[in-house]
Amino acid sequence: MRKNIFTLSFLLVFAFGSVLAQETETEKVIDKPVRSPFESGYLIDNQTTVIQPVNTLEFAIQHKFGTVENGHSDLWGLYASGANIRLGLSYVVANNVQVGIGVSKRNMTTDFNAKWTILEQTRNNTVPLALALYGNIAIDGRDKDQFHEDFKSSNRLSSFAQVIVGRKFSDAISLQTGVSFSHYNLIDMGNYHDKFALHFNGRFKVSPQGSIIFNFDAPLDLDYLDSAENYDNPKPNLSFGYEISTSTHAFQIYMGNSSGLIQQDIIVNNHSKIDMDNFMIGFTITRLWNF
Repeated sequence: MRKNIFTLSFLLVFAFGSVLAQETETEKVIDKPVRSPFESGYLIDNQTTVIQPVNTLEFAIQHKFGTVENGHSDLWGLYASGANIRLGLSYVVANNVQVGIGVSKRNMTTDFNAKWTILEQTRNNTVPLALALYGNIAIDGRDKDQFHEDFKSSNRLSSFAQVIVGRKFSDAISLQTGVSFSHYNLIDMGNYHDKFALHFNGRFKVSPQGSIIFNFDAPLDLDYLDSAENYDNPKPNLSFGYEISTSTHAFQIYMGNSSGLIQQDIIVNNHSKIDMDNFMIGFTITRLWNF
């Protein structure tokens, strides 16, 4: 009898232990985020869903030259007047939360920005998409005599808010889409205060460190946002180029038809048609430091 009880107890302990081991093994299997859906938080002059690890500092240099329409006389815009430059710093303050600041040459604009990646795509498709929110508030730094006579400090402000959805389809292909809202407190005659836009961009890797990249921003013509008539709806922005990346650097060289470097400027103030004469050469460089 005692032998039977001992045998039964042993079997129960063994079975219970097996169940616990299986549960422990199941707990250990974690569906991790996909590796490098994009090489940088920037894709040309747009944001990606990528946020670096906590305590990472990112320095960005963005530069757009003049249009290529004059050909070799100004070296296809490289020596043309009207170049636009932005220097930006961003820091990852918490997991998937980033804050930053940037200064652009055009209107000496200072922008304060933040990005939050709510969802990360996982390797086993437990989460099939990445989802991020991005926004900024920008301050026009020109002297107040550049504004209307009834100048107010709030006239300097503009803002941008965007929802970004992305997916890495394979080791080679990653695509994003999104919708955004731009607002300017003060505008030039013929422009809009508010503008919704759609965005589509992506990359196609052609080597371990090289990718073909593209971006398309399409301002929407929604009459109910502004009662004024005969306004010229901003033109879409098309950019395409090539990216070279390492573990700490990303270098992107491209051509596009918008001279803006902050998103609301690209959406609201671009009146250059998608035409070869309106394209300009640009580049974006990012450098990472981990602390």
